Amino acid sequence: MFYVSERMTQAPESFSTPLQENIYKALISLRIPFERVDTDPGITMEDCLNINEGIGGRIVKTVFLCNRQQTKFYVYATRADKPFVTKDFGAALGIPRVSFAPEDLLRDIAGVQHGATTILCAVMDTDRDVTFVIDRELTEADTYCCTDGTATCFIKISTADLLERFFPAVGKQPVII
Repeated sequence: MFYVSERMTQAPESFSTPLQENIYKALISLRIPFERVDTDPGITMEDCLNINEGIGGRIVKTVFLCNRQQTKFYVYATRADKPFVTKDFGAALGIPRVSFAPEDLLRDIAGVQHGATTILCAVMDTDRDVTFVIDRELTEADTYCCTDGTATCFIKISTADLLERFFPAVGKQPVII
């Protein structure tokens, strides 16, 4: 049986990573309400269905990408059930094809392990060239559900708060495609 806790509106008592801590500090300081659930590691699509039910929303799929030279990086959030096609992604942004970034760069730049990528990593200071990209369909939903930078905690916030308060506060402007 896949474990999903009851919904909570408080940050975890202890943090697994600096990214996770920074995400909650930002949400609390910005007074952005959130709900979260603790879970078993959410890796498979079946796991995500259990998490969706527990959090009362649909978890997004987020991937960390880079150009061939590994000098430009992209954090892309889309629907979990939407296939990712690098050709379409590149065409939408007017860039050459991209590939999945190596796991060491995922840790170094986004601050997460494989399976925990989140657009909320925008809160981390980075001197790397990172572009945050959100599928237009996600911006049309009332809520946004994603990891909190770990594979065992998922968070739900208002999409409007994400776009209109969180991103401006961390000095980032996501690209909507």
